[in-house]
This record gives sequence, structure tokens and C-alpha cells, in this order.
Amino acid sequence: MAEHEPCPESADGFAGDPDGFQRLWTPHRMVYIGGQDKPADDAAGAGCPFCRVPGLSDEDGLVVARGTVAYVVMNLYPYNSGHVLVCPYRHVADYTDLSTDETGEVAELTRTAMAVLRDVLGPAGFNIGMNQGAVAGAGIAAHLHQHLVPRWGGDSNFLPIVARSRALPELLADTRAALAAAWPVPSVRATERG
Repeated sequence: MAEHEPCPESADGFAGDPDGFQRLWTPHRMVYIGGQDKPADDAAGAGCPFCRVPGLSDEDGLVVARGTVAYVVMNLYPYNSGHVLVCPYRHVADYTDLSTDETGEVAELTRTAMAVLRDVLGPAGFNIGMNQGAVAGAGIAAHLHQHLVPRWGGDSNFLPIVARSRALPELLADTRAALAAAWPVPSVRATERG
């Protein structure tokens, strides 16, 4: 095979002129980039993924734990392995609109998630936060959700900067199963929430 001729199993021939770079193709990210999972409006219900997820099984919805008024779910587009979201069941956009019970449970689920993530994945730190409003970076601004991103020393590398890609060492379903198994309190099922 000639030096610049791509081997039949590679996609090098589709990348343009050879330039010495290896390519990591992540076509599944186009769903996120194209906004296919974003609700078209601010309405609750089937159009909102955070309203839809609680009606699914834990495995299908990637739910780690369920509380009375909030739940913990894997982020479909994680920044790091173990990136979870803490969401109220109620479709509410702004932190100031949460009830006292919702505020308390979001805080408690966040605290428990930190302990579970430390036990299962051993991160050195966390980024925790909410993006309030689209202008602040909220991908789904209509339904409040708090990000909990585990961090390790040296976990930032060239891929997000150069390739707009993330390298995650484990499938979301496998991480969800490990976190759910380590969760200290039994999950509350949808039928028990009433």
C-alpha cells in the first residue's frame, strides 16, 4: 500500500489531504450540537427530557437515584465520567421558584452524589453548578438542573480544545449501574412518589 493511500478499514480517505493527524470521530455528538434533544419551547411534558426521564425505568432513563421531589440522572453529554444532574421532578426554570422541600432535596441529593462518586470513581474534586437561563449556558433552560462534574488532576487534555471531543473510559449505563449500586438509600419508585 502506498504511503498516503488509506487502508480499507480506516476513514482517513474521508478526512481530506493527509496531514499527520489521527482523527477521533464522535458522530453521536451531532445530536447535542444540532439540538435534537432540546425542547422546542418551555412547556413541560414529553418535549422536556427532564420531565420525560422519571417515567422511564432507571436503566432506560439513566436514573441513578430517585427522591421524593428530585432525582439524580447521568448527563447524556458528560464533561467527565460520572457527570450527573440533580433535577426536581417539577418543571421549573429558576432556582428561586423551587419550594423549600425541593431546595432541600436537591442539596441532599447533591451531597449524597458527591459521597457516592468519591467512593465509586475517586475524583479529587468537583465542579457543581446551575446555568440559569440560555444566556448563562443552560442547554435546557426551562427545567432547572444542577451539574455535578467529578474532576481529577490532569483530566483536562487536548481533545476538548483541539478536537471538540471528550474521551470517556466507561459507558454511561455502566457508570449509572455502579453509582446506583453504591447509593446508600433505596431509590423511591415513581409509584411510591404518588
